[in-house]
Amino acid sequence: MAKIYRCFPDGKFKVLTMSYDDGKITDRRLVNLFNDYGIKGTFHLNSGYMEQNDPVLTLPYEKRIPKEEVKELYKGHEVACHTVTHPTISRCPMPQVIEQILEDRKVLESIVDYTVRGFSYPNGSYNNEIKDMLRHVGIEYSRIVGNSDNFKMPTDYYQWQSTCHHLHNLLEHADEFIGLSKKQYLYMFYVWGHSYEFEKDNNWEVIEEFCRRIGHRDDIWYATNIEIVDYLKVCDNLKFAADGSFVYNPSVASAWVVINDDNIVEIPGGAKVNLK
Repeated sequence: MAKIYRCFPDGKFKVLTMSYDDGKITDRRLVNLFNDYGIKGTFHLNSGYMEQNDPVLTLPYEKRIPKEEVKELYKGHEVACHTVTHPTISRCPMPQVIEQILEDRKVLESIVDYTVRGFSYPNGSYNNEIKDMLRHVGIEYSRIVGNSDNFKMPTDYYQWQSTCHHLHNLLEHADEFIGLSKKQYLYMFYVWGHSYEFEKDNNWEVIEEFCRRIGHRDDIWYATNIEIVDYLKVCDNLKFAADGSFVYNPSVASAWVVINDDNIVEIPGGAKVNLK
């Protein structure tokens, strides 16, 4: 009997994704760095502070990316929700939480011209009621704070924890991830943070060295958060014959499988592909 594993595009078994919050002007430097090394990020923005900065934050690096710059700056990456004004939502009435998310989506979608489906909990604040509500306002995943210190795939898209914050053993995790070689598993390295922290802590060299080590590698798929969610859903929707002789992909996008560890097969959207 053939051994069939799903894999990432082009047969890869490792994925790297980055997630940065608040849309501060220091995102400019971070986005340019990601672009230089072929790394993709998801950027969670507060639409209410694009025209007028948060009055509590007064340092130069705490200013927000202006609305007119968003579409071009984050091209090739993902723009996602972070509420309109960054409240601690577990303390808010549910109608206000819903409004904060929907209004943020509406503004962001009017800027980037695609459906905004990602979210990260502002101040790391959420509860089960909020989690259950998100799917009803068009959100398909949400990131929590904290560090898992592992490379496991998500099991709950609405309580998605990263491998680490960029201040938490980032380079050590990078070296471990690069060294992973057991192809019977799928591995995800997920880094989160705020770009202004590099300016505040005067440690841009940390993320620069990280990108140098982990960028432009042939065995890593570089993806945004939503690209991972979408791809895994395509894989979950594959329809395999009982004897494994063929597979049908009812989705629009392609999926990939590997047969007996070395035969990489693409299953295009809408296609039936023989596997023997």
